[in-house]
Amino acid sequence: MTSQTPVTPPAQDTANPLLVEVTRGSQVESRHRAAVAVVDTAGKVVLAAGDTDRPVYPRSAIKSLQAIALVESGAADAFAVSELELALACASHSGEPRHVNAVTAWLARVGLSPADLECGPQLPGYEPALIDLLAGGGAATAAHNNCSGKHSGFLTLARHLGVPTKGYINYEHPVQQRILGVLEAMTGLDLGAAPRGIDGCGIPVIGVPLGNLALAMARLGAPDDQPEARQDACRRLRRAVAAHPFMVAGSGRFDTRVMALTGEKAFIKTGAEGVYCAALPDLGLGVAVKVDDGAGRAAEIIMGRLLAHFGILGAAEVDKLGGLFTAPVTNRAGSTVGEIRPAAQSPF
Repeated sequence: MTSQTPVTPPAQDTANPLLVEVTRGSQVESRHRAAVAVVDTAGKVVLAAGDTDRPVYPRSAIKSLQAIALVESGAADAFAVSELELALACASHSGEPRHVNAVTAWLARVGLSPADLECGPQLPGYEPALIDLLAGGGAATAAHNNCSGKHSGFLTLARHLGVPTKGYINYEHPVQQRILGVLEAMTGLDLGAAPRGIDGCGIPVIGVPLGNLALAMARLGAPDDQPEARQDACRRLRRAVAAHPFMVAGSGRFDTRVMALTGEKAFIKTGAEGVYCAALPDLGLGVAVKVDDGAGRAAEIIMGRLLAHFGILGAAEVDKLGGLFTAPVTNRAGSTVGEIRPAAQSPF
């Protein structure tokens, strides 16, 4: 594979395969099609299902790749960004007090405040935190936004580069251009003409083939072919996430629960619209998943299955997590009425 050539998957049927099904009673009620790519650092396809050559928007699943610029630029050291804050830079957090307080303190240290965040306000995703906020007469701020840690990293990078903080979310801004360069190097692609949109938090989102997203994650886990500063950045980010998995997601969240058990064996990260990415450093592999209909519930089942398939999670760990291959479907009274499970024809 050359540095500018997309990972080429094996030939696939036109439709992505059915990988997850949802039952209610004795019947399968819904089905989810998805594509999966697992590649090594050379771009060799280890496992593939569906169309892995079609560009997808990776959304929040690549926050770790976007955070590389914060570290390799020297900004993290210049502003004494802690390991906990590096984990937060990779996060889609639930807006719990620990997340919000950490973001606010980080911004204050670089001479900024939540008012400088351009991600917009968002109510906490963790219901007890939401109830407490509203019961206390509070209101959502940009610090509650699930992307506020990532944006704090962007603002820190802007300060370090000596460029304006206002407009840091724009495609042409030096912060976003620096991040684009990192993404091009890690995916092995020239992304100048790639599909482009605006993410939920306002930053540019770039279309990348699923196989090349997996390649980027493989390089995050085993960055030996990258410049020395980038190798160090990748290792620091992986250590930070392994040490502080709560900061990456939050109470009861899939990412936090899994990484609390795997440590540095796996960095996993969910994204909107059924995207999921993972780096498996010990195996030198990267994983990228895209569920056709955008269902996060299906993406979690697929990721759990892949982690077990590659031996990252053993039976005892799956037991501790209450099972990863199925999730209950419950009614309003809390009774289990069905399950979300891998489809019978799943290839892994």
